[in-house]
Amino acid sequence: MASKATVEKWLGDLTNLPTASGMEDAVIDWVKRWVARRDDLRSASDSGGNVLITQKGRKTKPPVIAVAHMDHPAFVITGVEGDLASFEFRGGVNPEYFEGAAVEVVSRDGGRGVVIDYDPAGSKGTIEVKGDVKPGDILMWRMRRPRARHDVHAAPACDDLAGCAAALAALDKCRGRPELRHFGVLLTRAEEVGLIGALHAAKTESVPKTARILSIETSRALPTAPLGGGPVIRTGDYHSVFDRDLTNRITFAARRAGLRHQRKLMDGGGCEATAFGSYGYATGALCVPLHYHHNRGNLDQFEVGEAEPVPMHEEISLSDFHGLVDLMVLAAKAVDSPDPIVESLDRLFDANSHYLAE
Repeated sequence: MASKATVEKWLGDLTNLPTASGMEDAVIDWVKRWVARRDDLRSASDSGGNVLITQKGRKTKPPVIAVAHMDHPAFVITGVEGDLASFEFRGGVNPEYFEGAAVEVVSRDGGRGVVIDYDPAGSKGTIEVKGDVKPGDILMWRMRRPRARHDVHAAPACDDLAGCAAALAALDKCRGRPELRHFGVLLTRAEEVGLIGALHAAKTESVPKTARILSIETSRALPTAPLGGGPVIRTGDYHSVFDRDLTNRITFAARRAGLRHQRKLMDGGGCEATAFGSYGYATGALCVPLHYHHNRGNLDQFEVGEAEPVPMHEEISLSDFHGLVDLMVLAAKAVDSPDPIVESLDRLFDANSHYLAE
């Protein structure tokens, strides 16, 4: 089992990789190398390019699959003519963050530029470029490197590469434990343009319909769900509520284990639990709160007109991150436990039903 320092290195590696919807190659390569170093794991890609990682050996329970996505909002260059480059932006970001924004190539050693126009309706625009920029390059905003702070991990793409790192770390903790051999990880593509990889997996059933799904995310921090408050057992997102039984079982296990956590409706956006749940999978969700969602610095203040939009690195709490890893391992066991609510209500009824006879 890897040390916390090693897991944090995985976190650092993944959250600094270049990625965009449909262009997750750098992440996929890193993950496949990670799997190849562990002879008790296997990986397979479905017809949509999602990567399913499972443990070898006999399983005695239906699968528990942690799902995280490998893409992050980014600029993708579609054409270059002279010192102008056209781009498509893949992901959801307020148009104000594009006005005169400085950008740079992150997928290789390349050039940089300034956004001179952007059409949010078509998610397309133009960059005035300097240096070497080619079609197919991935670009991000040029962001000042943040100063190191206690318990804070800052990186260009915590959403959802931190979720990928946490899922792999949980899988690493489950290895060598026969009772947890049913735990696996699905890393999906093109989430930022409409949950596309998750929808593909659900519609084609590349994950068995018997699987219990745990959507693993970094979700925009809320006043009621702050950084450092612990990982979140997510009751729902902007679109839907999640499986009652899974959510209750995981919550009960976390309370019984004394694991610091939060149980919240994280409605700052949607997540892949909605995709799987809508197609009939039993689905729960776990996340860590995130600052500067989709690199939107000053987001809370900007939305109320109190600050200018400034692109920034995303931030999560390291203690929340490690708690999320532990919570996944607990969840892999808890999903097969008796329903704690029913047991509690049965005890209440047995103790107090005599009042109905009065």
